[in-house]
This record gives sequence, structure tokens and C-alpha cells, in this order.
Amino acid sequence: MNAIEEYVNKMCPDGVEFKKLWELTIWDKKFNAVDRAKQPKVISYPYLLANDMVALEQEEGNVRLLSTGTYVGWTTEEIAGRYLCEGEVVTMPWGGTVKGIKYFKGKFVTADNRIATSNNTEIFDNKFFYYWFVSQSKLISSFYRGAGIQHPNMSKVLDMDVPVPPMEVQRKIVEVLDNFSELTAELTAELTAELTARQKQYEYYRDNLLSFNNINRGGQSEVKWLTLSEIGTFTRGRRFVRNDVVEEGYPCIHYGDMYTYYGLAATETKTFINEGLASKLRFAHKNDVVIVGAGENDEDIGIGLAWLGDSAPAVHDACYIFTHKQNPKYISHFLRTHSYHQQIKKYVSSGKICSISAEGVGKAIIPIPSLQEQERIVEILDKFEKLTTDLANGLPAEIKARQQQYEYYRDKLLTFKRKEVA
Repeated sequence: MNAIEEYVNKMCPDGVEFKKLWELTIWDKKFNAVDRAKQPKVISYPYLLANDMVALEQEEGNVRLLSTGTYVGWTTEEIAGRYLCEGEVVTMPWGGTVKGIKYFKGKFVTADNRIATSNNTEIFDNKFFYYWFVSQSKLISSFYRGAGIQHPNMSKVLDMDVPVPPMEVQRKIVEVLDNFSELTAELTAELTAELTARQKQYEYYRDNLLSFNNINRGGQSEVKWLTLSEIGTFTRGRRFVRNDVVEEGYPCIHYGDMYTYYGLAATETKTFINEGLASKLRFAHKNDVVIVGAGENDEDIGIGLAWLGDSAPAVHDACYIFTHKQNPKYISHFLRTHSYHQQIKKYVSSGKICSISAEGVGKAIIPIPSLQEQERIVEILDKFEKLTTDLANGLPAEIKARQQQYEYYRDKLLTFKRKEVA
């Protein structure tokens, strides 16, 4: 990166010329707050509302669906119809936030974006424009105003000062940033693929070890096939709400955290409630398994958390406290298997919030080997699960660090000294 910085300094020893954005670009419409002299020409593009645009999606399409957010999709020219557009453009969301700035060259359909393109690509490269525009996201965000859905003040956007280095420098910077972006994307894809592979490996061994398919179910083996209700009891927690949660106090387990925070087992809680409220609630004790009984979909309902802590946390009423005499982590691993979720699926009540009763969970059949065998299985699965968890915890930090590195060099390369005008 030092080499390119030296190259830029060599090519622009006295700084670069700055121009207003309106002098360099053509936009998709005339803006009310902008002097007409600043917009002698516009290029109109028909746009679709987000839901209507997503409805056009086709896997084999060659027409990009340019959303205002993170959605990425494609369609065909035939389906795009009168909404088909083509060009090399830079887009920004008309409503909401500036995070959806995009660059695209080719055929596309657009949602409600404001669309710009260079008015002379021999002076101002569109890809250079895109990288510079993204680097100014914080400033552009300050131009969004209004109650409810905010919109940018386009007069301020078009009056932004833009560095215009020689075309050779623009293209060199684009080349460097393209390469850096590609490397960042490749690293993210590799880490994500590795995480997916690790997760599938854990699921494979978990489902196979806990299926006991090679064991005779007729009672000739040491494995018993029993319902959860036959090996333990269910106690429903009692209601408390997010507003009851405090930073310090009596430990508690909220059902929402079962999906987003807790894993297979825990010794400490994420949240707490006031001790006065705690006296009215119900509690999990060491080696109990807390089973979640409500959620936004029916795929994850019924997962369990082996409570291994010495304290007795209060449990939310959308969860069940399962008390038993088995290895709690063996139970917790089982409650994530495909076979278990297939069993309880028919007992889940679907709606805005899906739910399952303790009776429904209790009907699931679980293989029960000896405690010694349960411990052996847990030891194996814990190793696979730890590898997956460690990678999952490190993945966001690694990606964030690489993104921050990229943004640092991008902003550094796109910061120029202004050339003094004689």
C-alpha cells in the first residue's frame, strides 16, 4: 500500500483539482432544491417498489436487481420488461440510510434509488466515483432528514467537493481497491465455508451418535427408548418481561436469549431481575435442562440449555424446566438432532409466535444408554461443538478487522491535498 501512496504523491505532487459533484455527474431526476443550471441533463430510470422488484427474481437471470439495501438478486430481460435499464451507475437509497450505496455496470432493474453516472468518463471514472462516494458515507448520512423515513438533501449532496486526480491515478486507485475488496470477499467466503463445514460435521456426528441405528430396539440392548416424559418432569417458568431485566440482581433466563445467546450449556446467565420479582418466579437447578417452548418459527423450538451453574436462575414462562437423572449435556445435544425436531414438529402450533406444550415435547422418544455411554458421547460431541463455536465466535471479529483495514486504506487513498489555484 505504501507503493501506491508513493505513486499518487509522485503523480500529484502539488495536490489535485476539486470540483463540485454536480459538475461531474448526471442524475436520474431534477431535484427541487437544486438550481436548474446544475442539472442541464437527466437520465430517467423506471423504478419498482422493493416487494415488486423481489417478485421478479430468477436464478438464471442476467439482469441485476438493484435494491436499496443488502438484498442481491437477478432476473431476465423478458421478465424485467419495461423496467429494464442499462448503464454504468452509482446508486444511493432514496429513503432510509446511506448504507446501500452500490456500483453496477450492465443491465439492471432498480428499486427506489437515486442514480448517478459520470458525465465524462475520461475525466471522472464511475468506479472511482463509487469508491469516493462510499468513503463519504458519514457525511452523506448527515444529509438525510425528515420524520419517519428520511430522505437526503440532494442540494447538499450535489454540492460536495470531489477530488479529481488524473485519470491514470483514478484507475490505479480503483485497481488497488478492487483487489483489496476481492481479497476481503474471498476471505469472508472461505471463513464462512469453513464454519458451514464444521457445523455440518458436528451435526453429522451428533445425529449419528444419537440415533443408535445399529442398536436393536427390541429390548435386547443396553439402550432404552423412552419418551422425555418417562425420564423426567416438566415445570413451566413464570412470566417476566424485558423491562424487568436489570444489569445486576437475581440471575434469569429469558426465552429470546435461548436463540441468540446461549449454546448447549451454561453456568452463568446473561441477564438479571430484581430480587423482589424473583421470589414470585420458578427456577432451574443444577443439571436441569431449560427447554424453549416458543419462537418466531417452528424449526428451533424445543432446543435445550443444560444448566450447570450453582445458582438457581429464574426461568421465563416461554420455557420449560426439565428435571431428570441423565447427563444434562446428553439431553441438550439430543434436543438439537434432526430426529427429535421431526418428532415434535406435529405438536407445534404455528402463528405469529409458534409454540409447543410440555406435553408435546414430552412425547419425543429419546435413546437412553448408560450414564457412562452418555458421558462418552458428550465428550465426543463437545469437541466438535467447541470447534464450531470457536470458529463462529472468531469469524465476525476476523471479518470486521479485515473490513476496517480495507476502509482505512480506502479513505487514505481517497484523501487528496487540494491544488492551489493561481
